[in-house]
Amino acid sequence: MKSLLLFLAGLLLGANVVYFLLVRPRPLPEPEAAPAPAAMAITKVEAPAQTAGSHPLSPAVATTPPASAATTRPMPSTNPAPPPQAPAAPAGTTSPAAPATAPPAAAAHAPGHLLIPVAGVAANQLQDTFGDGRGGGERAHEALDIMAPRGTPVLAASDGKLEKLFTSVPGGLTIYQFDPTRTYAYYYAHLDRYAPGIAEGSQLKRGELIGYVGSTGNASEDAPHLHFAVFVLGPEKRWWQGTAIDPYPLLGGR
Repeated sequence: MKSLLLFLAGLLLGANVVYFLLVRPRPLPEPEAAPAPAAMAITKVEAPAQTAGSHPLSPAVATTPPASAATTRPMPSTNPAPPPQAPAAPAGTTSPAAPATAPPAAAAHAPGHLLIPVAGVAANQLQDTFGDGRGGGERAHEALDIMAPRGTPVLAASDGKLEKLFTSVPGGLTIYQFDPTRTYAYYYAHLDRYAPGIAEGSQLKRGELIGYVGSTGNASEDAPHLHFAVFVLGPEKRWWQGTAIDPYPLLGGR
């Protein structure tokens, strides 16, 4: 009986071993390692050089153009071409000097155009005091002093508008007159008094009475005279500001 049990036990154990061997999963074969890829040859492709002006949006760059760039239409320059230069003078010759530009006074007034603004004074009696030293030589005299007895009539040197009646410390009673083109101003100073009826804004006629010779301001009492100045107005047309010019040749002085 014991032997039979041992036999059955061995038979059962063997059957289990056979069953295990038949149904157990088989391991999958390991995949073969893929061969390492060959190193890829990377070829650097150079972009074609782009010359200035080959594209409307390309900036102008300093590059060496290829041989075919001669047919490339260049971008129009934003800077205008310089004007053509005059041909150089042949060796041994000299170019004629450019004509001197006439001063503004000479262009607008021929000598003798203005009326001498003091009655009874002739051109040969005038003394050119323009540029003389004043104040101990600290400043230049920018006018013409026309000596005459006190009370001598002062006349408008030209047509034009009476721009300003003004009383100043150096000039005393003064008159500023603009010429019709408002290019020049005429300045009359040291007047003893104004002529009756004159007013700022009135239109003066050449030879019209505007005042009388005096010595108001910083003029000497024993040397009454008319201080007469002509100056070129600036673009602002300020009656107190301008560039003085010599009135002497404009009054017929030689």
